[in-house]
Amino acid sequence: MNDHMNNELGWMLDEVVRMPEARHAILLSADGMLRSHSEGIDRDEAERQAAALSGLQSISRSTSEFCDHEETPWRQTLVEFAGGYVFLIAAGPGAYLAVSATEDVDMEAVTYRMQKLVDRLGKELTSPPRQNTTWLGSPA
Repeated sequence: MNDHMNNELGWMLDEVVRMPEARHAILLSADGMLRSHSEGIDRDEAERQAAALSGLQSISRSTSEFCDHEETPWRQTLVEFAGGYVFLIAAGPGAYLAVSATEDVDMEAVTYRMQKLVDRLGKELTSPPRQNTTWLGSPA
């Protein structure tokens, strides 16, 4: 569990799901670490989903040649289930935004809100790569 995470951006993610049929939103890093989550999902579940969605994004990105012979940049993944959808988009370097919704959601409205949030937050939603750091007092 990420004890250091205080969910500072949670209120912004709540805005994305403040629409009919939207369920949850999470912000994750490329390595699957939870950065923030909306109010309706508990932290343990959000962390589990962040890890899974990181893998989904990686798989999606690796299939770009199926779309074109040239390397095609990944932009979004949409997964449909019997009960709804999961939307996954880039939210800056090393960060992704995911939203879940029921099958009756206005899909265009969800993606629009997600893009607006990413545009509005800019640097807030970026996740720099983790650095190898040493503990204070430990030998270098």
